[in-house]
Amino acid sequence: MSEVGQKKESARGDVAEPPRANLRKSIAREYIETIVVFVLILVFARSFVFIQSKIPTESMLDTLLVGDYILVNRALYGAPGDDPIPWLGQDAIDRGDVVVFRKPDDPDVDYVKRVVGLPGDVIEIRNNRTYVNGKLLGEPYVDDGRFEHTRFFGPRTVPDDHYFMIGDNRDYSSDSRVWGTVPRSLVKGKAFFIWYSYEEEKNDHLNVGVNRLISMGKKVVRFPWRTRWDRIFSKIE
Repeated sequence: MSEVGQKKESARGDVAEPPRANLRKSIAREYIETIVVFVLILVFARSFVFIQSKIPTESMLDTLLVGDYILVNRALYGAPGDDPIPWLGQDAIDRGDVVVFRKPDDPDVDYVKRVVGLPGDVIEIRNNRTYVNGKLLGEPYVDDGRFEHTRFFGPRTVPDDHYFMIGDNRDYSSDSRVWGTVPRSLVKGKAFFIWYSYEEEKNDHLNVGVNRLISMGKKVVRFPWRTRWDRIFSKIE
């Protein structure tokens, strides 16, 4: 064998495979980095894009049922006081939107209702029918068969930068008819998606302490047949 051939063979023989321990550390680091990035994305989305909420009462029947878990787009409307930016996918609050907001007289409590009146609108309810600026509002989301009482309200003008919110289940909803209009600054976002739905017992959201733990245990056991599978991953209209 020539001297050149010996040198080439020697050079090839000097190339050592990386130790298995270092390879395992590299793979583990990649997994950890992937998990950290995923968690950061979730934290960012939770803080600035989406929030999740659960429906505790019957005020939005039949659009939302007790035990529906919903996603809320908190970035859609942009920041209060700013105009929506279309190229970012932002839009103005519109009549008919289902929104989550902080209750005006108790900001620590979140409510979910439907926008019926925009700033400057004149709202009136006669015989359970809603009129906006003197015109009858079409409300396909309201079940007339649920009316047990004849309701009248207004006329009332919605102030600037405020919104008139009503629950779809009109007889069983505490809303703008009771505590007034909602300032734009209290609107958290648009409810757009049901990601899970569980048939809860009535007033389950009032359970605390031991009763709360018992309720959670029942959900774990009963979820296969109490889950409303047909409502999972459905759009909120």
